[in-house]
Amino acid sequence: MRMTIGQALAGVAMLALVGTTAWAHGPTRQKVRESIEINAAQAKVWAAIGNFQDMSWLPPVTKTEGAKGNEIGATRTLTLTGGATVEEELYKYEPDMLSYSYRITKVDVKVLPVTNYSSTLTVSPAPDGKAKVEWAGAFYRGFPNNDPPPELNDEAAVKAVSGLYKAGLEALKKKIESGS
Repeated sequence: MRMTIGQALAGVAMLALVGTTAWAHGPTRQKVRESIEINAAQAKVWAAIGNFQDMSWLPPVTKTEGAKGNEIGATRTLTLTGGATVEEELYKYEPDMLSYSYRITKVDVKVLPVTNYSSTLTVSPAPDGKAKVEWAGAFYRGFPNNDPPPELNDEAAVKAVSGLYKAGLEALKKKIESGS
């Protein structure tokens, strides 16, 4: 099969267009994974975090209201210091694996600069009878289009989620190890 110069140029132009379109695609999914070892048995740690309806261990949360307990599709509304709220839904609950996954269904990007956020909390064994808690999330930045403002860009989203996870895990460790 022979190609004319015009067809070849059209093909090159099409490739250039596809390349430019792919480059200007918009945001990419960001991921954050934080973990901490807690000097307690896995069962004790799971007892503190395994109830989807209880986020009392997370510092900015002042109140949790929800429905359907730990059933798939359960919902919760977290009220934060200052009155902002975050609505979440449980989509995977595996108590035998000491793990659950949820997604944010509604949040103001001024509170948490992310969209399409999902997360998993897991408790696993660590050396010397300790437990390891891992909090992993995936999300897009708060501004879905190109050229986001600094407070809604990828770096702001990663920084906010990482900071939340670190603060939450440190608070959980303190709570469990102090027995409060």
